[in-house]
Amino acid sequence: MSHGRLRGSTRWSWEPGHALVAVPLAMIAIVTTVDILAPPDVHLGPFLVAAPAVTASFAGPRTTAFVGAVAVLAQAAVAMSRTTLTDLNHTFQIIALILISVIVTFFAYLRERHEKELIQLRSVAEAAQQVVLRPLPQRIGPLRIASVYLAAEAEAQIGGDLYAAARTAHGTRLIIGDVRGKGLEAIGDAALLLGAFRAAAHRQADLPALVAYLEGTVSSNLDDPGADPDDPDDHGEAFITAAVLDVPDKESTLDLINCGHPSPLLLRGGQVSALDVRSPAPPLGLTEFMDADVAPEAFAFEPGDIILLYTDGVIEARDRSGTFYPLAERVAPWTGEHPDALLGRLCQDLLSHVGGSLGDDAAMVAIERMPGMGEAGISRR
Repeated sequence: MSHGRLRGSTRWSWEPGHALVAVPLAMIAIVTTVDILAPPDVHLGPFLVAAPAVTASFAGPRTTAFVGAVAVLAQAAVAMSRTTLTDLNHTFQIIALILISVIVTFFAYLRERHEKELIQLRSVAEAAQQVVLRPLPQRIGPLRIASVYLAAEAEAQIGGDLYAAARTAHGTRLIIGDVRGKGLEAIGDAALLLGAFRAAAHRQADLPALVAYLEGTVSSNLDDPGADPDDPDDHGEAFITAAVLDVPDKESTLDLINCGHPSPLLLRGGQVSALDVRSPAPPLGLTEFMDADVAPEAFAFEPGDIILLYTDGVIEARDRSGTFYPLAERVAPWTGEHPDALLGRLCQDLLSHVGGSLGDDAAMVAIERMPGMGEAGISRR
């Protein structure tokens, strides 16, 4: 399961705004008619400048220039009907109208060019992200998995949310993470971490060794001698939050190392609980600044349970009143759902909460242990 959204289009084309163009044209017609019929000492011509100004707020430069030209012709018609084109008052009104139309047309051009650059940049970023963020298989060993990626609105830079899964000789390892920052640099950091995870997940004997390897990969990238010394993102302020899980095939448990990431949620029998580790590790890339005693913690993960992994774009999504999305509360009624159905409901509910447009990218992964597997394990926590 995957979801994605990309909004944005150039504004000059008549498609979204054809009906809106009727508004400034109607303004021109009304002002012109009233000005012609008004007493000699009443001049409404200056109001015509509103037409191209309003058009520039929703249309491109060609449409704006067209409306400006219509306004100028209307002002000339008023001048000829009331006096002459050479009348000083009307001459200055026409000159002012031409100047304002040129100015607002130029600003419409700048806005349209900026929008095209944003769309092009986001298209490149999304293409790169699709290559980096491979879809997760729906079934891995005894696990049933669904994943979703929700892109933010077009004006927001694409984020560095990531997830991946890898098989080992004894089970499945998964990672979900979020790179600090936005844009192509964040995608590059995500690609680096995912590449290291896919290369090492099946080779590292235990979870701490895997996380240490990932930390070394991220830290070595931050220490790149080619980094810009004046850019703080290339040094101590760059990091990646991540949760790394090891799920054995034949035991009803999972091991978790949380590197500064939002705690996964366990959905079991209508109840939702957070898998809060007692000793969280620092985000990847920050171990040199703090003590890092990386040790996994074990949690019960029984057949029929679902683990929900997510990035902060989910829990930090706000509605119009500024209220954060209450993920644990909203997901509670859907604890018995299939992972695909669960994420489908969550996506709809999350987008409804924010009014249809996310301010930050969001990723979620739902993992269900299928019934009929081994029952050996540890006590519930």
